Amino acid sequence: MKTVTGNTTGLKPSKLHALERVYRRRLRPEEVVSTELATFLCEVSREIDRQVGILVSRRGEIEHVFVGDASRLTLPEIGRLRAGRGRFRGLRLVHTHLRNEPLTRDDLVDLALLRLDFVAAIGTQPDGRPADLHLAHLLPVVEGEGNQKPWRVLPAEPFHRSHLDVDGLVSALEEEFDRAAATGVATDGQDRALLVVVDVRRRAGSSGASQASRVAELKELCRTAGVRVTGIVEQRRPEADPKTLVGRGKLEEILIRAMQVDAQVLIFDPDLTPGQAHAIADFTDLRVIDRTMLILDIFARRAKSRDGKLQVELAQLRYRLPRLHEKNTMMSRLTGGIGGRGPGETKLEENRRRARERINRLEKEIEHYSRQRAGRRAQRDARALPIVAIVGYTNAGKSTLLNTLTQSDVLAEDKLFATLDPTTRRLRFPREREIIIADTVGFIRDLPPDLVQAFRATLEELNEADLFVHLVDASDPDAEAQQAAVERILSERGLAETPRIVVMNKLDRLALEDRTRLLDNLGRQGGLPVVAISANDRETTKPLLDLIEDTLWHEGRLSRARPAWAQEADRDSPEGDGAGADAVPGPDA
Repeated sequence: MKTVTGNTTGLKPSKLHALERVYRRRLRPEEVVSTELATFLCEVSREIDRQVGILVSRRGEIEHVFVGDASRLTLPEIGRLRAGRGRFRGLRLVHTHLRNEPLTRDDLVDLALLRLDFVAAIGTQPDGRPADLHLAHLLPVVEGEGNQKPWRVLPAEPFHRSHLDVDGLVSALEEEFDRAAATGVATDGQDRALLVVVDVRRRAGSSGASQASRVAELKELCRTAGVRVTGIVEQRRPEADPKTLVGRGKLEEILIRAMQVDAQVLIFDPDLTPGQAHAIADFTDLRVIDRTMLILDIFARRAKSRDGKLQVELAQLRYRLPRLHEKNTMMSRLTGGIGGRGPGETKLEENRRRARERINRLEKEIEHYSRQRAGRRAQRDARALPIVAIVGYTNAGKSTLLNTLTQSDVLAEDKLFATLDPTTRRLRFPREREIIIADTVGFIRDLPPDLVQAFRATLEELNEADLFVHLVDASDPDAEAQQAAVERILSERGLAETPRIVVMNKLDRLALEDRTRLLDNLGRQGGLPVVAISANDRETTKPLLDLIEDTLWHEGRLSRARPAWAQEADRDSPEGDGAGADAVPGPDA
């Protein structure tokens, strides 16, 4: 005999036995519930003053019987969804309402999140007889209707006058869902994601970027990672909910929206704490990641060198370690005391131990590569060549500029984080002057300090640079905020005093009045020299080369001693002859 679950405390044994006998009943597939069973449920519900519910399969078998309180039910665990897009659970929820009230939000949320065939509430009259029947079912999403409700509530009607063929209704709905899925845009194997962007006013360390720019950047990150965005949910809060970031009600809304747009992944911005990630993952069967995890996935795809791959793996392990968890920890053998003695460890503890061991090995191997790079830099220092590092927000055009200046073929794509491994080239000026120009990994706002620390080897070139060329994507609506984010990161790394040139890139995408406005705004920030270019057009880079030469030599900003041939060239060359505009590439450094 199956048992009755839920709020059974205080019920008489006779009532429990009577409810247990409900499992023996069978219903016809086309009926919501039989008149006999509905009358029995209403009578019992009125006598115990609690809602009573059943879950019925499409074969008419009673799968679960459960009891709630006077105003709501808590459904039992009912397992995983059936396979196939557009499929329902194969279960219908039928329950009583003591005051003949319509379906509640909880009823509709259960319908959507559990993908039930339908949900029905039978109103109860004071004498225990059935009153009205309230019923709702799911609806497929209509393309272009973002605010469409995922369910339809049918008009209430007296129970004894209802003649709805629910078996035919459910079959027709599933066919409609299948057609909607078939006519959707093909994903080519891409993950389908719902983006959740939360503006937390009191979030510490926030970059202050606008909500629109954050949404645009997250969509671009998804494009780079090969993820198809099927929907976006935005929220503004004075402070983050400590458990779920967005609050329980909003999380239910998010999961319903994910069901509507057939999303497989939830991607959150800002980042989730380990506790928030655990709580949200426990609430849904969908994969849950945040912005940092998405960036790490892009890094893993983009890293080419052995050193870069090690750094990505180290960053991923450090980020995932505090997020390893399991729901039941009662079998842990490491807690000690009664019940905890004996050999062995749980899978969770084994995974954590292996992760820590792997982190230690990676740190040692990365340190080995760091010493090798230090040796190569020492060789460069022996030649006393000044180093110019191209820095900037990700996808600002740094690799394109390096290729244009040095006639190289470094990978340059219109995607975020196309460059992860630093690349250096030599650039020779006509007056026998040479520099080393370095392409570095792009910056992005609101990266956790641990993630920046994991990529310290990639950014080591910045510590040795004599001059920064700060490239700004002038065509981006958020260009000024991106420049401020880069300046903040450089300052946090103790590089605020290094000379720099602000370079406005992608001017070919701007109207003349927009160029003038941005040039004025950027030029007022910190009194830095500003030059405007289009990195694809070599002719526009001549003023930049003149400014680099003037900053390094004529203003005496080089911090290291130069060889005798360079000092001789300085004495013999006239001032301001524009030779830098004819710079030619040298061999690889």
